[in-house]
Amino acid sequence: MQHPEPVDDLDAFKQVFRRHAAGVAVVTSLAPDGSPVGFTATSLASLSAVPPMATFNMARIASAWPAMTIGNRVVIHTLGPRSRHHAVRMAGDHALRFSSTDWHVGPHGLPLLDDATAWMVGRIEEVHEIHANAVVVVRIEDGRLGEPDAPLVYHERSYRVPGDALD
Repeated sequence: MQHPEPVDDLDAFKQVFRRHAAGVAVVTSLAPDGSPVGFTATSLASLSAVPPMATFNMARIASAWPAMTIGNRVVIHTLGPRSRHHAVRMAGDHALRFSSTDWHVGPHGLPLLDDATAWMVGRIEEVHEIHANAVVVVRIEDGRLGEPDAPLVYHERSYRVPGDALD
């Protein structure tokens, strides 16, 4: 039996998480000046069903960070292969994230992405700053299911559908 190599350096640590497939979501909100902000997140997790709560992680240097204040609302979108373009764009240049026409203004004036498999509107209840990152806790207030689709996952530095590579 071959034993795995120990995870004792930063590169090995990163490789471990590259091998861990994670669901892809996009979080959108409004910046303090009212402009739309968003980012791709692979850290979305259900925290509780009663009350309905979710968490995601983000870097505090992200352009959307100023919008992550307690009481502010966010939209969490889950993505499938048809909405892969949102994941790519929201992980790229922040100035181009809302330059297309595949989103519209949704509840509470929040940016809502077209073609998401589902979306949830929630209010930020807690923000836990940890070094250069943060865990954001959201109480879900509303949501809708989109068209059924396979899940989009991030694995080995690319977006994929389980069992089928897209890249």
